[in-house]
Amino acid sequence: MRDVMARLSLCWRVFATGLSFVVFGVGGVLLRVLVFPLLNVFVWTPHRRVRAARTVIRRAFRAYVELMRMLGVLRYDVRGLEKLERGGLLILANHPTLIDTVFLMAFVKNADCIVKSALWNNPFTRGPVRAAGYIRNDSGAGLVDDCIASLEHGNNLIVFPEGTRTPVNGLISMKRGAANIAVRGARDMTPVLIRCEPATLGKGDKWWRVPPRRVLIQIAVQDDLAVAEFTGNGVSEVLAARQLTEFLQNYFTGKCQSHA
Repeated sequence: MRDVMARLSLCWRVFATGLSFVVFGVGGVLLRVLVFPLLNVFVWTPHRRVRAARTVIRRAFRAYVELMRMLGVLRYDVRGLEKLERGGLLILANHPTLIDTVFLMAFVKNADCIVKSALWNNPFTRGPVRAAGYIRNDSGAGLVDDCIASLEHGNNLIVFPEGTRTPVNGLISMKRGAANIAVRGARDMTPVLIRCEPATLGKGDKWWRVPPRRVLIQIAVQDDLAVAEFTGNGVSEVLAARQLTEFLQNYFTGKCQSHA
């Protein structure tokens, strides 16, 4: 009987996961077709229109997270959320699953992020990413400048320093982009540790290969890290970014290992 119940639970979660993906896609289209055009009509100031679009996305993502919880796809636990109530934060997070961005943007007010250029033309995502004015990752040398400008405007910028999801072996490898933003923008960092247990929707995973039990997403906001420790004593920006990247790799690796 226990085996039968386990199989039924697995089948339901496969169905519920597929349904969640469908809802995400349909929701993106509905926002583009029905909601964001209204912002163009009733909110004339571009800056306010972007802020309004980001509020809509945050609430939509929060509802989406709750839908997945109610469907039995996952549970979640968020700690230290009060640390994200400030403005102009450079939020750095590890990236174990496909839905990390959804979770962070569901809980962070006025969130900005770096998105793949392909999402600007994807029929399911182009409406939200364009309306919210997110930063494209194909802006070349100007990418760091765009990120710094976003922070100076009081946005909370979410960055995944790995650049992509953590591989199956769990080895974290940091790119230098996040460190360049912190060093050049003289901006302290707010680390966020994300854990997914059991692992799912990781790099290379198929959505229908759901784990044997319901997933638990744990998000823990850590204390700020001071960038001044790496930029003082006349250290060049290049050297500071290199040292900070190495520090972040050791920091997140250690946190993930101790958390496990």
